[in-house]
Amino acid sequence: MPNLEAILSRDAYLLSVEIKLFWFVALLYGTCLILHLIHLITRKPGPGRLGTNMLWGAVIMHAGLILLRTFEGQRAPFQTLYESLSWFAWSASATYLYVGRKWKDIYLSGILVSALSMGACLYALLARSPAVEPLSPPLQSYWFEWHVVLAFLSYAVFVVSCSIEIVYLMIKPSLKKGFNTEYGLHINNLEIFHKQSFRLALFGFPLLTFGIFSGAAWANDAWGRYWGWDPKETWSLITWTMFAMYLHSMSIPKWKELPASVFNILGFICMLMTFIGVNWLARLLGIPSLHLYAM
Repeated sequence: MPNLEAILSRDAYLLSVEIKLFWFVALLYGTCLILHLIHLITRKPGPGRLGTNMLWGAVIMHAGLILLRTFEGQRAPFQTLYESLSWFAWSASATYLYVGRKWKDIYLSGILVSALSMGACLYALLARSPAVEPLSPPLQSYWFEWHVVLAFLSYAVFVVSCSIEIVYLMIKPSLKKGFNTEYGLHINNLEIFHKQSFRLALFGFPLLTFGIFSGAAWANDAWGRYWGWDPKETWSLITWTMFAMYLHSMSIPKWKELPASVFNILGFICMLMTFIGVNWLARLLGIPSLHLYAM
């Protein structure tokens, strides 16, 4: 029979290693943010390129951190808010790097992505418990893991879509004034940039849709009903509606420029509200929510 004291000692050691590694990953994300901001200010590609290369290192190290957490808990590493924040930070940065391979000299999108990743890591480290907890009863459902994976994939895609949209809005006025290039982006490529943001949202939308459906199936397993207008459920529907409006606006000539961009950014804000903001509000205002177990 395994020695209980030895097991506890091993678990404490692994958790200590994990926290130290997590702090280092957060520091890397913060350094990437600073380098991307220097690129924004100086308009020189060097800092942006270095920031993106360093982000690769952060993502690889963060992947190792998630694997370590999986080994510690012997389960999928996204049960608690601490784990979900870590997963969100990694998935957003990994998606940005995958998509960003298409533009070798455009690094402005990395500002939002690295800022969110750093913020998520710091919030997890400073305000959430890192303890590895057993799987709580509401999460013991086949549908739970599907729901979380699909939801976070859609969130990661929407983060990158919004970051590209913001860069598009930043650069477009300068190019209209007669500049041939801005931050390495040629005017002929500007609409391609805008369309890429649309394609990402178009990819993320069905992921979010299936994430909501699988969440309803999980809710039925956990609480005996598919939909109960819980605050998080309601905000997930608001997020879905906002991105549906964005996708629809891109098919209307008069709306496909600024109005569509606004819908994209509003959808991103609603997504953040669904992920983290609604938990704060529910607790602050005393609103009943079945999802507060994750706080």
